[in-house]
Amino acid sequence: MNRNEQEPLNEIQVDRTNMYREENYTDLKVASIRRLVPVSPDGSPDATRRQKFIGQTHLMSQVGPLPVQCDIEAADLEEALRKFPQAIAKAVEDMMEDAKERRRQESSRIVVPGAGGLPGGPPSGGTIGLT
Repeated sequence: MNRNEQEPLNEIQVDRTNMYREENYTDLKVASIRRLVPVSPDGSPDATRRQKFIGQTHLMSQVGPLPVQCDIEAADLEEALRKFPQAIAKAVEDMMEDAKERRRQESSRIVVPGAGGLPGGPPSGGTIGLT
């Protein structure tokens, strides 16, 4: 299903094979780490799947706080705490590269008169007559 399609509310179904218990850890300053522990539909631990760690922080930018989130490849919380700074740095680097690519794509767009129906311009596909 693509992002533009939506299921009717009465047809939404929970993926019972992909359930997690969420635990949150924070230093109350800059770091938040969510640990997602796989569970069975009855809530018991599911040892067949790996737990996941997600790091979160906010960086101050010119327009205010910027939320940053990243996956942290770790076997336990201690390892996730150690890897947090590098994972956040990589997420910020990826965000900056993505922003540069979007600016590059936007600046290289070619605007063809009459083809895009630009505001204030002639209708799309029209011709300009000289009198």
